Amino acid sequence: MASPRTITIVALSVALGLFFVFMGTIKLTPRLSRDAYNEMKRAYKSYVRALPMLKKMGVSSILLRKSIGALEVACGIVMTLVPGRPKDVANFLLLLLVLAVLFFHQLVGDPLKRYAHALVFGILLTCRLLIARQPEELPPEKRVLSVNGDEQPLIHEAAPEKGKVKVS
Repeated sequence: MASPRTITIVALSVALGLFFVFMGTIKLTPRLSRDAYNEMKRAYKSYVRALPMLKKMGVSSILLRKSIGALEVACGIVMTLVPGRPKDVANFLLLLLVLAVLFFHQLVGDPLKRYAHALVFGILLTCRLLIARQPEELPPEKRVLSVNGDEQPLIHEAAPEKGKVKVS
């Protein structure tokens, strides 16, 4: 049976991946929701206006919105479908993206209700990354201590339980 850690990582990966595929698709096309798409267009125009440095670099609101949307879709697909280390890379990229979006929201002075979802999903991405990066707990029978090349069971596991006598 899968460990609770594995179940948690898989559940967070799938949920976060699907969310970012959905949000990235909304940024790229009006097919899912025309209102949400138009709201994204408006928001990204305000982000570029608030950061004139982007305009000087030749980054338009359309390019910014589409590149962030494409990155969200790509990382969301990886989080949902691809096993192993690429999930952690996608998780980290999405976390950086969420931090940038939070910066944009603060820059234009949006109220908390406009970016609360970004805070929540940033926390979830952080939790998933922390859980995934923790080492797997070994079962008690596999825990050994190597001393001078000899493997010995750990002391607290080698000692008999209280009240029981170990017979050799």
